[in-house]
Amino acid sequence: MQTRGAIIRQAPGTYEVVDLEIDDPRENEVQVQMVASGLCHSDDHMATGDMKPGIYPFAGGHEGAGIVTKAGINGKGLKEGDHVVFSFLPACGHCRWCASGMQNLCDLGATLLSGARWGDPTDFRVKLADSGQPVGQMCGISTFLQTTTVSADSAVKVPDDIPLDKACLVGCGVGTGWGSAVNAAQVQPGHTVIIMGIGGIGINAVQGAAHAGASNIIAVDPVAFKREKAQELGATHAVESMDEATELARQFTNGQGADSAIVTVGVTTSEHVAQAFGAIRKAGTAVVTGLGDMTESNLPISIAELTLFQKRLQGAMFGMSNPNWDILRQLQLYRDGVLKLDELVTKTYSLDEIAQGYQDMHDGKNIRGVIVY
Repeated sequence: MQTRGAIIRQAPGTYEVVDLEIDDPRENEVQVQMVASGLCHSDDHMATGDMKPGIYPFAGGHEGAGIVTKAGINGKGLKEGDHVVFSFLPACGHCRWCASGMQNLCDLGATLLSGARWGDPTDFRVKLADSGQPVGQMCGISTFLQTTTVSADSAVKVPDDIPLDKACLVGCGVGTGWGSAVNAAQVQPGHTVIIMGIGGIGINAVQGAAHAGASNIIAVDPVAFKREKAQELGATHAVESMDEATELARQFTNGQGADSAIVTVGVTTSEHVAQAFGAIRKAGTAVVTGLGDMTESNLPISIAELTLFQKRLQGAMFGMSNPNWDILRQLQLYRDGVLKLDELVTKTYSLDEIAQGYQDMHDGKNIRGVIVY
């Protein structure tokens, strides 16, 4: 069928909306009419070239929710009319990682940026309508399409009464941020936590740290609006720089340093990681969630400090979530009033306004922009 969607033709580049053809679902696939998609920074990384797809053109979007319009035979029992949230990381359910409770590291994730279906680099579900040229799908889902065809491994059925324009956020930003605090940093009651970068990920690390019982949650961002938002959603303090945050953490801990520091900067550099590492106490944890130039590999941290102070440097993919469970759990927390979703959406856009949405993100105007179809 024909649909419309936002693609990039090169990097650096900008998203443009074009006519597309998408395949009907095959076995273990569903076709979904999108209701909403978050404007995540990872899709902007594709446009800037920090992350590179396996093929151009490439259709973006990986944080979305919609309604199933067609369904192939699938093990999840997904059918027409079901409401689904996409997990940007598919989970097969039987590889080593899924079987041991680490669905976020499922082996299917190895080819997420290839644009093709798992296991076949020549198998594309989307094409340009005018030429038939194959178009890659971001994370195999491409939520910047009005209608998209995806693997059932990427879809989680959710209750019909939850608004999908809010539920879409748990497909990436909420779980990544929340899990960075709760799972990766292992925040405990009484802890002092620094969260570096208050965007769509960092704001949910604030929520996660507050839920876990941290006594001091120090949000760091140069944008005043974002600091104010962090305090609305659970931060006890908000400062402009890591120097200020590190000094505050030491004041709260008799000079020891923060129990954990979580890096959720939109374009993360090795210097950001070094600052977080320097801010934590002995046996503390620095969690790196943000992404930047994927070719960068020099990390300026002290090996002696790593060893002798027994510090932990922890990467976090999707907040160490198990999407088939955690997406539903987080939506229940939303129902219970514990997890805030409505407050995360700063502004909504039409698909044709996607370029403006990303400009607003760069200008520091949004916690999360959302496309509503």
